[in-house]
Amino acid sequence: MGASGSGKTSMRSVIFSNNPASLTSRLGATIDVEQNHVRFLGDLILNLWDCGGQDSFMDSYLSIQSSTIFQHVGVLIYVFDVESREMDKDLVYYRDCLEALRKYSPEAAVFLLVHKMDLVRTSRIALLEKKTKELEEQSGEMEITVFGTSIYDESLYRAWSRIVHTLIPNAAVLSRHLTTLAEACSATEVILFERTTFLVIATSSIAAPDTPARPDGLPNAHLLTSDSPDPAAAHQFDPTRYERTSELIKSFKHACSRMREEFHSLEMELPEFTAVLDELTKNTYIMIVVHDPTIETAALRINIRLARHKFEQLQADTVA
Repeated sequence: MGASGSGKTSMRSVIFSNNPASLTSRLGATIDVEQNHVRFLGDLILNLWDCGGQDSFMDSYLSIQSSTIFQHVGVLIYVFDVESREMDKDLVYYRDCLEALRKYSPEAAVFLLVHKMDLVRTSRIALLEKKTKELEEQSGEMEITVFGTSIYDESLYRAWSRIVHTLIPNAAVLSRHLTTLAEACSATEVILFERTTFLVIATSSIAAPDTPARPDGLPNAHLLTSDSPDPAAAHQFDPTRYERTSELIKSFKHACSRMREEFHSLEMELPEFTAVLDELTKNTYIMIVVHDPTIETAALRINIRLARHKFEQLQADTVA
């Protein structure tokens, strides 16, 4: 949900249709409601409703269509244009949406995306903090999660990874088994991606006692300090590394498709670390990162192959 022109269809195109951000300017305005049934993790199907933001549509959603639009909602994603000139009107519609949600789907999670942050020329952090406070006041007692997003950087993947993560039953089970695989591989961390969108599903959850939590709530691998005896001790992990990986791989896949080639896997052997990205199940990719220079990529691939059957079973149990 959100006002017309706030960027809802563009972000859907980037995340779920694998289109590059540079092509979103060709997209037209959404008329009424566009529904997409996105098969996510095999039997888990996301029914994504992209609602047109013109006043006539919004009025209809909140009156004669309210029971249809707001019933059986798992997640409400409301998009605010950070440079909107009609913020007061946007907030009125937002509050009305919350009222309808309380009536028909009181258990739904609420995510608010302050979108088009790439247009901000002042401090983005300060502006997002101000917007978050304002939206919290407008939301009353409703629990909300706010992200600043842009289709031109990894922030969009960070927000949508968190959104999708809340919809996957027993995602913690996947994280625990990824941790077991990480220990078997002597890996620094292991990340599981959904195959089509390359959104982060789960990560290994090995954590030092003083590891700060990720701001998006996803499980965090350990963040190493210079005092740690671990081989990775000299490396501080970028907190946006998962989302940046998603963005880069999606861009690389698009480049491959333009060359009429299909992306299958990726290996990186650098002085600081080694990483292997490979298919794990028919619906997922896995990335294993190691800092021990004695571990060969072939060994990591063998471990991935041996783990496939188990993760197919886990995935079936998770989406059942």
